[in-house]
Amino acid sequence: MNILVTGGAGFIGSNLVHFLLQKAEAETGVAVGTVVNVDKLTYAGNLSSLADLDGDKRHVFVQADIMDEAKMLELLKTYEIDGVMHLAAESHVDRSIDGPEDFIQTNFVGTFRLLQAVKAYYEGLEGDKKDSFRFLHVSTDEVYGTLSNEDPAFSETTPYAPNSPYSASKAGSDFLVRAYHHTYGLPVVTTNCSNNYGPFQFPEKLIPLMIQKIIRGEKLPVYGDGSNIRDWLYVEDHGRGLFCALTKGRLGETYNIGGKCEMKNLDVVHTLLRILNEKGYEHATEELITFVTDRPGHDWRYAIDCSKIENELGWEPQETFATGMEKTIQWYLDNTEWIAAIENGSYRGERLGQG
Repeated sequence: MNILVTGGAGFIGSNLVHFLLQKAEAETGVAVGTVVNVDKLTYAGNLSSLADLDGDKRHVFVQADIMDEAKMLELLKTYEIDGVMHLAAESHVDRSIDGPEDFIQTNFVGTFRLLQAVKAYYEGLEGDKKDSFRFLHVSTDEVYGTLSNEDPAFSETTPYAPNSPYSASKAGSDFLVRAYHHTYGLPVVTTNCSNNYGPFQFPEKLIPLMIQKIIRGEKLPVYGDGSNIRDWLYVEDHGRGLFCALTKGRLGETYNIGGKCEMKNLDVVHTLLRILNEKGYEHATEELITFVTDRPGHDWRYAIDCSKIENELGWEPQETFATGMEKTIQWYLDNTEWIAAIENGSYRGERLGQG
């Protein structure tokens, strides 16, 4: 398969590209040819996350915007793409609260432009090439809203109830993808995932942010009382699930991908403190925790029922939270230069504001 990945220089995207090029064929038997990696390189796009792929001729990086419909169509045709994996998105909830317009433009309008290009390309295909083409749309569990402690986990039939500009923009893009399948016959599959963690995650997110602050002995800001619950999924397990959905998923269907690991945010921080304390950071104690004002509209609990993808497609997470977190922490300890380049702005040629 020749695959076009959008957002492939971001956190999940870069891990997915590594999986496609380094593990997919051995694990699944599906041969991956060229991976065309399209990323606009906004603040969260980082080419250093792909540095070890330099020299791999199967990896083609193109700095481009999914809003550029003509460019997307050109790439689809030039590289004779067999499958699109659409991950490009603005994804940080706090940023969507402070500035929602970028989220609407990228996540909703950008998905529309990409769909238009894919539709034009698909309509020009013939025979087996057309029969085998797939478009995978990668979404989030946040489109389902929030759960109480007693509610069952989100399933593929849970009604949408987005509570932030970010989740609303993703919900809108999900509906667009659905419409293009039912109206135009575009062969689509949608996935909704829980919170990812692992290597190459931008340090504004909870786990990498806390790791860096613990290492430096800085205060650890925890929203509210830290009781909000998230379902945690190791990023390589997510990539494995995405490829499974692309190659084996039923057209027009949605598959929820979760880590089967619900944890309070405060318990995640406690886990990080414990592991880093065991690694010799003696200052890594609960005294670093400081509770801060909760963010507006903070969803209480997310949980994913991933039985559909397990039963239909045979996917299940390979990492537990313990094994995934050990790998994640060690990666950040071993890759301090990657973090430093983000914090001083050199990864994009400018200095970023702290905070």
